[in-house]
Amino acid sequence: MKQNVHPDLRSPSQTPHVKPLPVEYSHDIQLFLSGRSLLERELPFSIKIINEHITKGFIHSKPGISVQKKILRCERCANTVNRLFALFPCARCKQDCHYCRACIMMGRVSTCTPLYSWTGPAPKNTGIPLLQWQGVLSDGQQPASEAVIQAIETKSEQLIWAVCGAGKTELLFAGIEKGLQLGYRICIATPRTDVVLELAPRLKKVFPNIITAALYGGSDERHVFAPLTIATTHQLLRFEKAFEVVIVDEVDAFPYTFDESLQWAVKKAAKPQAANIFLTATPSAAWQLECKVGKRPHMKIPARFHGKPLPVPVLVWCGNWRSQLENEKVPKCILQWVQQRITAKKQALLFFPHIQLMEKALPLFRRLHEHIETVHAEDPNRKEKVEKMRAKEIPILLTTTILERGVTFPNIDVAVIGAEDNTFPEAALVQISGRVGRSTAFPSGVITFFHYGRTKAMIKALTHIDGMNQEARKKGLLSL
Repeated sequence: MKQNVHPDLRSPSQTPHVKPLPVEYSHDIQLFLSGRSLLERELPFSIKIINEHITKGFIHSKPGISVQKKILRCERCANTVNRLFALFPCARCKQDCHYCRACIMMGRVSTCTPLYSWTGPAPKNTGIPLLQWQGVLSDGQQPASEAVIQAIETKSEQLIWAVCGAGKTELLFAGIEKGLQLGYRICIATPRTDVVLELAPRLKKVFPNIITAALYGGSDERHVFAPLTIATTHQLLRFEKAFEVVIVDEVDAFPYTFDESLQWAVKKAAKPQAANIFLTATPSAAWQLECKVGKRPHMKIPARFHGKPLPVPVLVWCGNWRSQLENEKVPKCILQWVQQRITAKKQALLFFPHIQLMEKALPLFRRLHEHIETVHAEDPNRKEKVEKMRAKEIPILLTTTILERGVTFPNIDVAVIGAEDNTFPEAALVQISGRVGRSTAFPSGVITFFHYGRTKAMIKALTHIDGMNQEARKKGLLSL
């Protein structure tokens, strides 16, 4: 059976050696290695050239795994958990070597494999960092944009707590321009490849005179030196002291919140003095408390850029939906909901808690329309299906939480099947609800939680959304 592997986590055998460049100049090495921490097999230069630059003091090498007081530590991902190290007979040093299992899928780091980084003069940004965007920020966006500029100028920390569809990307534009004018290297990091693919073309369009690199598993731009980089948090494991500005989008998203090595990667990629900006619609409970008591600098945007209220979820009891699907039946209220959208030619997303149940439901829904599709993280045709949805070639798309954030469709309704499942915590339900009504042309829509019993997460999500609407009304940000 073929095993699906996260595109950012390929095994050493799946990570090909970089082909050597035809001409090896110090400038080439400077551009390639600056701000990075790479294995020898990831470099397109001969070991002779590398050693020459080590002698000149331009390249620094350090052991991939260090040992302090008998404790092993991976210098790439900061793993110190003993069970995540193992021994193997090493052909390089002709003895048994420890290697790190925690980040093995990005290429094997072992005791005798050095990590190389550039310590010579830093490359200069090229191009004119002129923002080419004709849009206008809303009353909610403008103060947040100014806070981002200030954080970049002072190299401080800032949280932007903004509802789904508030226009977080647009409010970053002025700050990014300011950073580029100051000669800074800027990174926008996100836990998910989908978000990188969504952000990269938008940023390339508004900063056409600046080299912009999009980094994710399999990206053609993974070794481009760029003043502006959009990357998955996994890719930042290959960087060290690279960026004066690090912006983490969807800071609450899986796997970033659960993987300490990714949090370490973000810190390692930033220079010692750097601006750290975090974006999210759903901060953790701990961060929300810190904001409330004044311990975390933040700007809150409770309204969308178009000034219309957030659609509030409707809770609908649908009985034992799981049992009915197992018996090849769909609850009547769900069927009616889907049929209404098909009749009205209104696209919709149906979120399922598990792939198996979703696949079980697909043939049942296709009795209503033959072009209904499914999508999930391991789907090899995921990108193509999302594009077909955008082109309105798919009327109804059944999905897992892979599409809960980072993807925008202008005019859709959304339903959650089995909203009581543990797969849907408060943050996920708020993000899923945020798929509806994002467009100025279609600022409203229906979000329905089909359930077999209400949960605290469902009530908290509803309260969260309603609370943001109330706060937006008090601030005069809604144009009803």
